[in-house]
Amino acid sequence: MRRLRRAMASWIRCAAPCLVWLCFLSTARAEPPSVSSTLESEWAIETGSGRAQKLATRLQARLDQTLPAGYRITAIGRLHVDAYDRLAPGGPEQAELWSPTRTLEFGDRVDLELRELYVEGRAGPVWLRLGKQQVVWGQADGLKVLDVVNPQTFREFILPDFEDSRIPLWMANVEVPVGPTTLQLLWIPDPTTHDLPRPGAAFAFTAPRLVGPRAPAGVDVQLRAADRPDAFRGSDLGTRLAWRAGDWDLTANYLWHYEDVPVLRRSLAFPGGVPTVTVEPDFERSHVIGATASNTFGELTLRLEASYTVPRWLPSEDPEDRDGAVRSDDLSGVLGLDWWGFRDTLLSLQIFPSLLVDDQPGVLRDRLDTSVTFLARRSFQNERLVTQAIWLHNLNDQDGMLRPQIRYELRQGLWTWIGADWFYGTRDGVFGEFDQRDRIVLGFEWSLPTL
Repeated sequence: MRRLRRAMASWIRCAAPCLVWLCFLSTARAEPPSVSSTLESEWAIETGSGRAQKLATRLQARLDQTLPAGYRITAIGRLHVDAYDRLAPGGPEQAELWSPTRTLEFGDRVDLELRELYVEGRAGPVWLRLGKQQVVWGQADGLKVLDVVNPQTFREFILPDFEDSRIPLWMANVEVPVGPTTLQLLWIPDPTTHDLPRPGAAFAFTAPRLVGPRAPAGVDVQLRAADRPDAFRGSDLGTRLAWRAGDWDLTANYLWHYEDVPVLRRSLAFPGGVPTVTVEPDFERSHVIGATASNTFGELTLRLEASYTVPRWLPSEDPEDRDGAVRSDDLSGVLGLDWWGFRDTLLSLQIFPSLLVDDQPGVLRDRLDTSVTFLARRSFQNERLVTQAIWLHNLNDQDGMLRPQIRYELRQGLWTWIGADWFYGTRDGVFGEFDQRDRIVLGFEWSLPTL
């Protein structure tokens, strides 16, 4: 109860000034608010054990209100209930989230989240959006290259849609026309980082390339609390320039931010003669410089995306490395091809190369690491029936994931689906570590009538 009161107080401190101002403005509103909502439920059963992994129901409501002077307020709330509590046992600790960003927890299986709350409109030629929101950079599907403004929750690994897995942040988002281009400026005082699953969760990370080398038998491991970024003083800053050259849509991007994954620095000591490794998570600043380009050639769409991250810190198993973390700048990209050559059919291929600029000893991944994805989607009956399959594969670790799905619209606004998430590979791979988490998924989504 004390934790609930603290979370509510944080929400009120952050949102109340904005809401009071909006209520004052809304007294002169010209039209009533628009309210829409969706009800979604999904049941996942692990194929190996036959155990239910989740039975989650989510009610999401959205309110849009027009304000004077052409401004608009949007608020999105979400109620989430999971009957089994196996994706985040004991409830999420939320240490990674800034207090005004956290959800309200009612026991271990029910939480209420203020998903987004922002005001947007124009001040002369300048468009601005202030409040809790998502900002989407990049065009890749399945895996991310430039879509790094918002952190992500990994409660279900990378299985949810990006829109659902991104963690909205409190920020100022401004777009200014500069000749034929549009300049976007971001100020993000919200220090929230990735929400990583705890040990014991269904999708807790164990792959060495993510969490570092496994400790030898007989060695005690002590994990200390992370030294987290400060709000406001640790603000992130970003900018993007977007323009069109001929038939090409182009952007140039820059983000100065704290990495959303902590650097795991270790030290070895022998208290009482017992070897003990102390791990201290630490968040480091990095610069992300990137660009995107896309063009359509008849039935083929070409997408290009690149990012250069400096510095990038990686776990190392080099015995001569004192803290188990080494620096190597990272050059990543994606080449995407979307083809609509068959009727009502999309075939999409993506190639994701990632190159470590510095060849550091002991790094727990190959210097050039490449993943590929393939999507095949076909719709029938005027798009009431949709079949698709997504395949993700890492060429270096020879592991991956296959996700077939069939969706059917029972009536307008009411969808049901059945699908599967199949992992393969060894326990040292990013996908293979979840080889025992294969599952069948049943679900439905109902768009409730708009008020």
